Amino acid sequence: MGKKKKIENKLSVFTTAILSIYGESPFRPMNYKQICKVLGIKDAAGKDVVYHILIDLFEKGILREERPYRYVLNPAYLEEYGPKKQYVEGTVDMKSTGKAYVILDDQAGEDVFIAPNNTGQALHGDRVRVAMFPKRKDKKPEGEIVEVLQRKHTDFVGVLHISHGYVYVVPDMSTVPVDIFVPKGELHGAKNGQKVVVHLVDWPENSGNPFGEIIRVLGTPGENNVEMESILLAHDYPLEFSQEVEKEAAKISTRILKSEIGNRKDYRPVFTITIDPADAKDFDDAISLQKLPNGHWEVGVHIADVSHYVKPGSAIDEEAYRRGTSVYLVDRTIPMLPEKLCNKVCSLRPDEEKLTFSVVFEMDDDANVLNHWIGKTVIKSCRRYAYEEVQTMIEGGEGDYKEEILTFHHLASKLREKRMAQGSLNFHSEEVKFILDEKGKPIDTYIRVQNESHELIEDFMLLANRTVAETFGKPESKWHNYTFVYRVHDEPNPEKLNNFLRLISRLGYSMDISSRSKLIKSYNKLFDDVEGKGEKNLVETVAIRTMAKAVYSTENIGHYGLSFDYYTHFTSPIRRYPDLMVHRLITRYLLENQDSVNKKEYDDYCVHTSEMEKQAEEMERQSVKYKQAEYLQDKIGQVFEGLISGVSKWGLYVELKDNKCEGLVRYEDMPGDYYFLDEENFRVIGQGSGRVIQLGDEVKVMVKKVDLFKRHMDFELILENNKKKSSKKK
Repeated sequence: MGKKKKIENKLSVFTTAILSIYGESPFRPMNYKQICKVLGIKDAAGKDVVYHILIDLFEKGILREERPYRYVLNPAYLEEYGPKKQYVEGTVDMKSTGKAYVILDDQAGEDVFIAPNNTGQALHGDRVRVAMFPKRKDKKPEGEIVEVLQRKHTDFVGVLHISHGYVYVVPDMSTVPVDIFVPKGELHGAKNGQKVVVHLVDWPENSGNPFGEIIRVLGTPGENNVEMESILLAHDYPLEFSQEVEKEAAKISTRILKSEIGNRKDYRPVFTITIDPADAKDFDDAISLQKLPNGHWEVGVHIADVSHYVKPGSAIDEEAYRRGTSVYLVDRTIPMLPEKLCNKVCSLRPDEEKLTFSVVFEMDDDANVLNHWIGKTVIKSCRRYAYEEVQTMIEGGEGDYKEEILTFHHLASKLREKRMAQGSLNFHSEEVKFILDEKGKPIDTYIRVQNESHELIEDFMLLANRTVAETFGKPESKWHNYTFVYRVHDEPNPEKLNNFLRLISRLGYSMDISSRSKLIKSYNKLFDDVEGKGEKNLVETVAIRTMAKAVYSTENIGHYGLSFDYYTHFTSPIRRYPDLMVHRLITRYLLENQDSVNKKEYDDYCVHTSEMEKQAEEMERQSVKYKQAEYLQDKIGQVFEGLISGVSKWGLYVELKDNKCEGLVRYEDMPGDYYFLDEENFRVIGQGSGRVIQLGDEVKVMVKKVDLFKRHMDFELILENNKKKSSKKK
């Protein structure tokens, strides 16, 4: 090799090394001396070579002179010579401010923060690819969305605006922080101010907003039907069944063949009842009772045999899977199954023969389960009860079949005692209900509290669900290694639990977290201690938030809240698709003696149905929030009693006692003082007065403003004259 070639090779190696140094620190100005120090070059000749290479790279435009003889990498060459980017994929959690967090697919690492100017063309719920930025010390991982891999939604509900030649839709959902432009030719009859559904058609590379076309006109904002339909359509939940599904349902016979009855255990002569809300239309569970010759009790839990009518792959089945669950808005139920099935064929109505899937127990007087049987049955309910009727008998009143009802109550109470002794969490749930006028406007509210008649049914349903899961999940079961669907509930999130402990300590309570059993006992004692007190609902609500979300899974980890090692959902196939899946698996394994199903398929089913359950809860929550805002809309200026339910940098959240409406008291609406936030202790302190207002405090507020469409309520705090001095340590 010639001398000239050797020199060129040496220069090439030097150049590569120098560009590598700038690639690692592209924006750090460096001169030839600093580069030589990094490379370990000490001789004059070597330094001279580095100097001239820097000049050459500068003249070629690869380096940029930040200040005399100090160079940085030209941003145009970042892609070629800069740090190699790391890419991750995940789901966008968009905020109303335009910033976002990307939840990684593997959920192994922290969420990635995305600044508003780095969200690209992503929208809430989209699966995206993110280019990660270099990690900064003590900062959350940060990146830029560079590609939308899959859209979560392409249809959006919002209000159409036509102004000064511009046509655009402002989406209802705060998690969609961009307006959608609509070409005038794509209005399809929609008018200014109407609530519409817009389909996203295009989002040009250099446009800050997407473009769409109107595909449905819902009507005038504020009308009850328009708003309820808006909630459903915003979550892609269908308003009606397709003609194909309805035709398939119409062909289902209501007649039960004698040959089918011959294949089942006949429980028609046995005392059987249903207990449901007074306004219920679908009755998917019944209980039966009879005294056995040996003096024991036989209690049957009978569930509508939906799987007999809904076959895999049918149009009804595919639509039920798509929906995943029925949805219960304030003023309506949107069923998972067509009305003929959920309200007629599969509904366990009194004095009608029905096909059921049952778990039948032999119990002694202390509700010890001595035996059980799982299989298909035919029943005939002799009485339909509302919860209120049963509660009246439990409390000493009269009613039909009182002796049998009290036997059910006795056995259920014993089951509950055992469950609580084993460490089950005893949540007391309160639900706000609305009294609506003929137009759907709320004219009053009431709180529906779960009482002993609700618990009676719940305890038998829990026993059936647990027994089915144990039958297929326990190590000694012949189906132990078969794919099955479980309802699982993980342990509390440690960070959320720690925050909860700090909260209750501010309210004067404590918990022992030294072991799982002591933590459960502490939870239940806490619930007993707050019963009847002002902070009851607050404590129970935040306690629920500390818990992990129960989901469906083929991997059994047990149910933490119930303290069950094995648990599933078997008892509501009319309204929950996973229950229908469980019925089919029982039939396949127990009755037909077939091999295990494909686990990967059922993993996907579990993810989908868990997501649909979560979505249904969000729709139900939004309908309640809307009705709460509508209820307070004509009560501007009225004063209500409430509880401080949240403390934030924006202000104090207050939940009204009687109707559970929650609104925000902004700090500027707190008269007479400047309040600073003591976030760690869930309170604010008046700078001048020393007044302390903390989570759980009882307060009076005046309704100041209601934004019906954003479902926001603003309150103004009414402070008494007495002052509460800060107890903050000096």
